[in-house]
Amino acid sequence: MTDETSLAFQHPAARAQATGGPDPLDRISMSDHEREVEIGAFQAERGTTQRVRFNVVVEVRSAAESAADDVDRILSYDTIVEAIDHALAAERVNLLETLAARIAEQILAHPLAARCFVRIEKLDRGPFVLGVEIVRQAPERAPLRPAPQGSPHPVVVFLSNAAIHRPDLATLLNRLAMGRAPLILCVGPSDLPVPRAAHAMPQRRIDLLAMEQNAWVLAALDARCVVVSSRTELDWAMKHGQISVWAPSKLVLDAVAGPAATVTDPLALTGWFAAQFGAEHLLVFGHDAPDAGTIPALCIPADGFPPS
Repeated sequence: MTDETSLAFQHPAARAQATGGPDPLDRISMSDHEREVEIGAFQAERGTTQRVRFNVVVEVRSAAESAADDVDRILSYDTIVEAIDHALAAERVNLLETLAARIAEQILAHPLAARCFVRIEKLDRGPFVLGVEIVRQAPERAPLRPAPQGSPHPVVVFLSNAAIHRPDLATLLNRLAMGRAPLILCVGPSDLPVPRAAHAMPQRRIDLLAMEQNAWVLAALDARCVVVSSRTELDWAMKHGQISVWAPSKLVLDAVAGPAATVTDPLALTGWFAAQFGAEHLLVFGHDAPDAGTIPALCIPADGFPPS
């Protein structure tokens, strides 16, 4: 085995040392940090957790000083753990590569972080260890990077089936779109019977797909309505004035603390969604309003209009 091949299987600390250049930076590392994680692209990996091991090495821009024994002047080990916690809590991911990239991005947001090695391994997928390793470099002037702008607060609107099929739907959408806040529409299943499955997990998917079918029905009634499923798509749509119709499967299935008990209740699911996106307020046409925490909710008849 050549030195280069051997190095590929070494701990990230050895790889950092070998690629450090003539003026190597100080490094901090965390080794063999194991977590129980729901991750994976295969159906067999959904609804169950598996052991995942993290090894992280961070090169830092400041040199350790014997006279400056001050935790506020260094990149703390907590930064690594918090980056892992943040990435795992944000949403369920399919790929180790995605998870590693998000952890590295979070760590490199620290002004002292210069380069980051992240190795993640699945320990329970067979009589072997499956893993990925990435290396990411911080921008030269990381402390001067502008903070990302937060997402706007939308108006979330639930439309009953009667509201979806009202003859003046276009007029209703005109009224709803007059406000300055972005607009996200939510629907339940249609009035057609929903297939029944013998097990809870397939039934959950069927119930979500029934809502998505109705979302496409709504989108077909007005060209301004665009069916969206991911947080990235929704963030983009809100910033560009698009009327979105929420297809719930991806966000619900990827949520770390998802609304497991509310999938069969589209109104409760809408309340959960409104809370997740910090909605300005919630309008419900044709039903009683769900509990959306501190978000103001207003019930409107299926053939009514929002107050001016």
